[in-house]
Amino acid sequence: MVNKDTDGPGLYVELPLDDSGRARLRGLWTGPVWFAEPGTAAAADARALAGAGIALGNPRAAWVAEAPRLRWLQLASVGIDGYLGLDWPVLGRRLTVTNLGDLFAGSVAESCLAGVLALHRGIDELAVLRTRGTWAQSAVRPRLRLLSGSRVLVLGRGSIARRFAELLGPFGCRVSHFARGSGDIRTPAELDERLPGFDVVVGLLPGTPETDRLLDARRLALMRPGAVLVNAGRGSLVDEEALVRELSSGRLGGAVLDVTGQEPLPAGHPLWSCPNVILTQHTAGGSTDESARVVDLFADNLLRFGAGEPLRNPVQWTRGF
Repeated sequence: MVNKDTDGPGLYVELPLDDSGRARLRGLWTGPVWFAEPGTAAAADARALAGAGIALGNPRAAWVAEAPRLRWLQLASVGIDGYLGLDWPVLGRRLTVTNLGDLFAGSVAESCLAGVLALHRGIDELAVLRTRGTWAQSAVRPRLRLLSGSRVLVLGRGSIARRFAELLGPFGCRVSHFARGSGDIRTPAELDERLPGFDVVVGLLPGTPETDRLLDARRLALMRPGAVLVNAGRGSLVDEEALVRELSSGRLGGAVLDVTGQEPLPAGHPLWSCPNVILTQHTAGGSTDESARVVDLFADNLLRFGAGEPLRNPVQWTRGF
């Protein structure tokens, strides 16, 4: 338990929690705790954050900038995109921000694998046929593919990328990584040269100026015919208009998209009706114990904060993650 008198005037929480989760946080903090409903953006919530010393969740960036007492923000996400526009050279002098690090590595990796298998084995198409009461065995079966032995390119070499590569082990896939410091492919020129050789390309990169539209129209055209694209990193990685063209023409074999440029994806967007697309709606990191695991990490960091020890997963604003 952390004492409010030494570690700030209050705790602000913006996280979907049940009664037991809220009770646990109250047990971790001896001072006042304010629970905000995620996504409501109430004026009272902004005032509560302005008076808090510690926050858990993803409050509005403008509120964070105007919270003079805030000393530590534990994000309930890995991504920090919504906060990149703040003046961190100044704000960072008083405010430490931590993210969830590798908390979602297993769940995101499993979702990526599930999506690839669903496309290869026709599960997405068969699920739709079931709702229509249509038996199409003779049409579907000849088009099914094997993941085993495929050449897979993973864009990134973080915890999710490493876990995904591990999951591919039993399939005998040949896995390469694109990462500037430690990948098999390190430069954009090398990426261009090697991209046509892969059956599956998986985007697991953070959102930075260097990764923005990394997979533009030109690079999507370099992918081999029939290849599958997975994006579970940032929607900004892919030129979605170009992707729709490649999928609609049938040149690419499919896409598994957990993230998109706009979220929620607006009604009428071409990706809703584009063929061979699985949209997982930014759920890849989810699990039944997700909130409890976030609180576990926060509790560990709270003890570190109270003891003046380094926190886990500090955000490096100069690197963009």
